[in-house]
Amino acid sequence: MASRNDEGHGHPQSTVKIAGHPLHPMLVQFPIVCFILTFIFDIVYARGQTDVAQWTIWLLGIGLGMGALAAVAGFADFLGEKRIQGSDAIKHALANVTAVALEIVNLILRLNNTDTIGSTGLYISFVVVLILLYSGWKGGKLVYRHGMGVNDTSP
Repeated sequence: MASRNDEGHGHPQSTVKIAGHPLHPMLVQFPIVCFILTFIFDIVYARGQTDVAQWTIWLLGIGLGMGALAAVAGFADFLGEKRIQGSDAIKHALANVTAVALEIVNLILRLNNTDTIGSTGLYISFVVVLILLYSGWKGGKLVYRHGMGVNDTSP
């Protein structure tokens, strides 16, 4: 079993919680869904249904906003728990920062010219989905291998 920290927990603990539940894993679902849906709608756009252009812009905006909130919670957890400050957490964070940076570029391109949705936008969205798969794998390792946020107390 891992050594106990000051709060008596064996596992690394989240520093940002609501009613004892880590906030970061709750928030990350929103940008993930928004960015995957953006990719799906980009495919739909590329197949000729250009009326979805506005949806992709909204999805990117919401995903970026929620991603910022998730990033703040994740960064606070990273700074607040020294036991997870290794390479898995750094790789997870860098992958997410890369995905967000690409989606910012993706949004700017669409705002300037919706025709980019079916070409450059589609490719960026595809790359972001691949990055999210990698980032999710690293985030999963933080929970399943390192025990990040696992509740050690009995109900």
